[in-house]
Amino acid sequence: MTMPTQDDVFGYFETLSNWGRWGDDDERGTLNHITDDVRVAAARSVRHGRSVSCAWEVGVPGDMERSTTTCPCAADMPGGENMPAAFHADRRWGFSSEKLAITFHGNTITHLDSPCHIFWDGRTYNGWSHSLVDTATGSSWAAVTAAADGIVTRGVLLDVARARNVPALEPGQGVFPEDLEEAERRQGVRVGPGDAVLLRTGCGRARHLAQAGWHASCLPWLQDRQVALIAADTPQDVQPSGYADILMPVHTVGLVAMGLWLLDNCDLEACATTAAELAQWDFHLAVAPVRLAGTSGSPVNPIATF
Repeated sequence: MTMPTQDDVFGYFETLSNWGRWGDDDERGTLNHITDDVRVAAARSVRHGRSVSCAWEVGVPGDMERSTTTCPCAADMPGGENMPAAFHADRRWGFSSEKLAITFHGNTITHLDSPCHIFWDGRTYNGWSHSLVDTATGSSWAAVTAAADGIVTRGVLLDVARARNVPALEPGQGVFPEDLEEAERRQGVRVGPGDAVLLRTGCGRARHLAQAGWHASCLPWLQDRQVALIAADTPQDVQPSGYADILMPVHTVGLVAMGLWLLDNCDLEACATTAAELAQWDFHLAVAPVRLAGTSGSPVNPIATF
C-alpha cells in the first residue's frame, strides 16, 4: 500500500467526515450503522452459547481507590437508632458496601470512548464546540449516554498477531489494512456494516512508551466497511503514530470526524483462544456503558457470545 502522508491524514477530517450524515443533532455517530436488522443478524452469530469477557479486571490497589465498609450486624450501625423498629428487630443481617473512585481513560482500564472525549481545533463530533463540556456538569453533547440502550452488534475478532505468525506485535508496530484483510482471509470472515472490529495485537497489558495498534491508514478502510465500533488490546493508536503533528490520528479522526466509538484496553486473549478452538471469529457482542450523565466514556465489560 501507499503510506498516507501527514497531509493525507489531515485530509481525513474532510474526506471521512460523518458530520451531518445522520442529521446535525446526531450524537451517535457510527452507532447509527447498527440497525435492528444488524442486531437480529448478530443474534444468529450465537452458535455454541459460550460467553467470554473482553475486559481486564480492575485491580485493587492500583487501578482504583476503594473504601469498603463492613457491618456484621446492621442494627448496630451508626445512626441505626433512628431507623424503624423492624430494622432493630432483625439482628442477624449485616452488609458490606464500597465507595469506588477510578479514572478510566488511560492505558489500563477497559473503557468506552464516546465522541465528546476528543476535540480537534476546539470542535467535537458534528462540529459542536468544546464549550459544551462543562467542568461542573460534564458534556451536554455526545456523552456516553448517547449509547444508553447499549451497543449490541456482531463482533469480529481480527487476530493480526496470529495472522503474522507471532505471539504479539512489537511495541511501535502498526496494523495496516492489508493486515486486516489477511486476518479476514485466514479466518474466513468479512467485516460488514454495523460490525464491531476487535483488533488483537497480543500485547495485552504490556505498557511501553511505544505501543502496537491501529495505523491511521486503517481509517478509510473502517469508513468503507461502515464499522460501528473498534476495539483493541491496547489504547488503539500505534505509538509513535508516524506523524509529527498528529499524536493520535485514530482517536482524533475517528471520534471527531467520523463519530467512531472506541473500546480501549480490551483483554482479547480468552476471546482469541475461544475463537480458535471453535473456528468461529464472529460473535454476538454486548457492551453496556454505565449511564453516567455528561461523561466522555464509561468503564465496561464487553461480552462476546459464540
